Amino acid sequence: MAAKVGIRLDRRTLGRLRLVSQRLLPHPAVPPQPHHPDSIAATVRWMTAIQAQDLQAALWAVGARAPGADVADVRSALDSGAVVRSWPMRGTLHLVAPEDLHWMLDLTAERLTKGIAGRHRELGISWADIEKCRDLALEYIAAGGPAGRAALFEVFDAAGQSTQGQRGIHILGTLCRHGWLVLGPLAGNQQLFACFNQWIPDSRRLERQEGIAEFALRYFRSHGPATIRDFAWWTQVPLTEVRAAFEGIKDQLVNVEFGGTSYWLSTETASLLDGRVPGQRSVLLLPGFDEFLLGYQDRSLVLAPEHANKIVPGGNGVFKKTLVAGGEVIGTWARSGTGAGAAVVPELFDEARPLGVTAQAAFNRAAQRYLAFLGA
Repeated sequence: MAAKVGIRLDRRTLGRLRLVSQRLLPHPAVPPQPHHPDSIAATVRWMTAIQAQDLQAALWAVGARAPGADVADVRSALDSGAVVRSWPMRGTLHLVAPEDLHWMLDLTAERLTKGIAGRHRELGISWADIEKCRDLALEYIAAGGPAGRAALFEVFDAAGQSTQGQRGIHILGTLCRHGWLVLGPLAGNQQLFACFNQWIPDSRRLERQEGIAEFALRYFRSHGPATIRDFAWWTQVPLTEVRAAFEGIKDQLVNVEFGGTSYWLSTETASLLDGRVPGQRSVLLLPGFDEFLLGYQDRSLVLAPEHANKIVPGGNGVFKKTLVAGGEVIGTWARSGTGAGAAVVPELFDEARPLGVTAQAAFNRAAQRYLAFLGA
């Protein structure tokens, strides 16, 4: 379905459409919902998956999309199992809805296992080692409940399964990818490992093409405008399989062309193209590793390539917090101080163009919302 575009498309407009899709900006036709404990799980379910290797960043990634929620609400959702954290794709931790994790793993685990086989050989990890550690971990958890990484490493080491040199975390990651373990309740700023079937007693199973189709449809609804290649990269599902499954869902989406590239999005978000896309003067404070930036193979729509190194200095893989204005990443930010003295400090890419009066007021509101989320 091709969109009837009532306004001229540009990068910022496409960026603001992504903000709406990702529920970082409200859709003007959708009444705001009052905060409710279930809204945390609903937010994660809508996003399909939220990158979460940095736990503190992931908590705010949810909070930024769930107005009225605070950090205790998100932690409570993890403690109760309403939201789970695991390695569903790309070998990277994500937050997902518990009922979705099993079918996601079914789609992605085998390909990732093949991709890291060389590293496992370097670490001396055989499938027999994985099975032995599985039995050790499940027995230990059955006797004492969810356990931390250090405790499980002690169990493995005592049984002759070395955890040195990343061997231990690769073993735990494999046990999670294959649906034996899953990260469960929080213990301070760490998560304990739980038995998958006990922590998630009901997680759906889908046939492969059905799963890819659902994955894709939900991705384009929550991340669009995006390309088919964006989705294939995001999940690491082979592009040929993605294209085949996409044929069955594309009639439920809208296509727009920009810069010679085809983008797909939901009909609800595309309807904004008939008038004015909201958020032209919005200012948002997003965490490091946020889906607004990391949810796409090509990030140039919202981040000018010449500034990419300022988000990931030296290409070290650690993404800084982003300052987003009008659908475009214009800088980074950091929290300074604690308690009543806490503040948010921006660092603009172009210091010669400071925030104007309206943008500064929007920044101040965004900072207040973030500090309120933390309880500062």
